[in-house]
Amino acid sequence: MMKRARDAGLRRTNALENILSILVHAHQPLSLADIAESPDLTSGADKATVYRILVKLDELSLIRRLGLHDRSAYYTILQPGRHDDYLICTQCGRIQTLDIQCPVEALEKQIEKESGFRKLYHELEFYGLCPSCSP
Repeated sequence: MMKRARDAGLRRTNALENILSILVHAHQPLSLADIAESPDLTSGADKATVYRILVKLDELSLIRRLGLHDRSAYYTILQPGRHDDYLICTQCGRIQTLDIQCPVEALEKQIEKESGFRKLYHELEFYGLCPSCSP
């Protein structure tokens, strides 16, 4: 992952290495606070530095920003050949990985074949009420 960041023009720093490592090893999307307060953030980077790095990584499409516009953002690593789809609660903001075979993958292959586009990818987010928030 660090190689991809360097290839995108980012300078190798302890903070960048820590943040990428935290995201790579996360099993779910993480908030700014989750990352900034992680015991694995050994670089001593403050919350503002973590935020600036996350913004840059998002701009370079190395990470994905999730969440509702009026709530905290969550971040997950983007890895070639792998993606996750998410369920997002519109009431509490909970984000959960969708644990089913993605139906869009077959459609991607068909679109590539018929359109000539290559290296297609998609981002799929479903919004609704989680079990805790639904009546």
